Amino acid sequence: MFDVIIVGAGPAGIFTAYQLLEKGFSGKIAIFEEGKTLEKRSCPKNITKKCVQCKPCCNITAGFAGAGAFSDGKLSLSREVGGDLPDLIGADHAQDLIDYTDKIYLKFGADEHVEGVEDIEKIKEIRRRAIVADLKLVDCPIRHLGTEKAHALYLKLQHYLTDNGVSLFSESLVTDLIIKDNVCKGVVVGDKEYYADITVVATGRRGADWLDQMCRVHKIASESGNVDIGVRVELRNEIMEEVNKALYESKLIGYPKPFFNKVRTFCQNPGGFVAQENYEDNLALVNGHAFKEVKSQNTNLAILCSHHFSTPFNQPILYAQKVGQLLNMLGDGHILVQRLGDIRCGKRTWQKELAMGNVRPTLVDAVAGDITSAMPYRTMISILEFISQVDKIFPGFGGSETLLYAPEIKFYSNRIVMDDKLKTTVENLYCLGDSSGWTRGLMMSSVMGVHLANTLTK
Repeated sequence: MFDVIIVGAGPAGIFTAYQLLEKGFSGKIAIFEEGKTLEKRSCPKNITKKCVQCKPCCNITAGFAGAGAFSDGKLSLSREVGGDLPDLIGADHAQDLIDYTDKIYLKFGADEHVEGVEDIEKIKEIRRRAIVADLKLVDCPIRHLGTEKAHALYLKLQHYLTDNGVSLFSESLVTDLIIKDNVCKGVVVGDKEYYADITVVATGRRGADWLDQMCRVHKIASESGNVDIGVRVELRNEIMEEVNKALYESKLIGYPKPFFNKVRTFCQNPGGFVAQENYEDNLALVNGHAFKEVKSQNTNLAILCSHHFSTPFNQPILYAQKVGQLLNMLGDGHILVQRLGDIRCGKRTWQKELAMGNVRPTLVDAVAGDITSAMPYRTMISILEFISQVDKIFPGFGGSETLLYAPEIKFYSNRIVMDDKLKTTVENLYCLGDSSGWTRGLMMSSVMGVHLANTLTK
């Protein structure tokens, strides 16, 4: 019997446990995580040079610290970035919690330098060009951990939690919630039941589909949410040098013709590397990383098109999974890559052609092919028009040698209905982080955990 059970050891779960300890909570806390502890998490691809599709789960996306342990580790320090939590708890309060949570990251070793706050005049000029291109620039201060530094930081947090009495159950997949008479009593792990006064679900993007299933089975109130489908763009650093220096990450938002879907840039990695992540049912997705010390000649970033479904179809996660599976099928289980110029010419890219230009792929086992054969028409047209708009800001962005990798998909659970205390419609059940549909990214997920811990200890 525990006082608090946390499902998922990503940032939301970690910071819930951490803040409970900080507030003097004396109850018994348990964290259940389907992946491994950080000491045991490593990607075989570093040795094999190709993805071996680890079982039962990908070491990059599952384990203590979640996908954040192997991400580029960017902490967005503005309430305008990271999802809709400020709408739930109040914008000013959200910013106060960001400032507080940032100090915790600093305490455990985050770099004190903040990107995007120095060259104000250059940022103004980039914003002016964005306005001319019918795009909105969201300039957000960024604290960049770096992939290797993020790993070390979260390892310190892991040790802090376990050293202070938090029970960490790694490689322990929660398969069900114990809910009776609309009260959550605990969780099911394998053939065992674990009970607690409070249950917190913080399963991240990886667990969004599972939480959606729990909502259907246990009648946890939720609202149909969005799913983002897109590509990861890779181009030479020289094209992005201006914005890389001024902002590190340019967050651009637009509503391109003819469909006016929301399209945005996300997770920009100067000198970074494109990476593959594996999810359930052998779904391979593309992502990007950036290290503090090791740099490539390229910058990569995601371009994502948002899709919302309501009636008669309201399963955005399933839709996105089908798109991803079709793209994976064309790549024989690998990530597809295609040159932008080839897309415009209506031809596929061939493997030998990738070695002929200025932009060499950093994801070396990506398969050259034809993204347009599987990407939905609405999505593809919106992305191409958006690229043309960005090219007006950064000339060369839409060059023929620019590489597009697919699929890049961000799964967000149908948004869980809750109040500003994060109470769901099931008593003693709380849902946090990206799987809740309220946050996107490391910082806001961490903030949601801090907010819950503060609420529980008042």
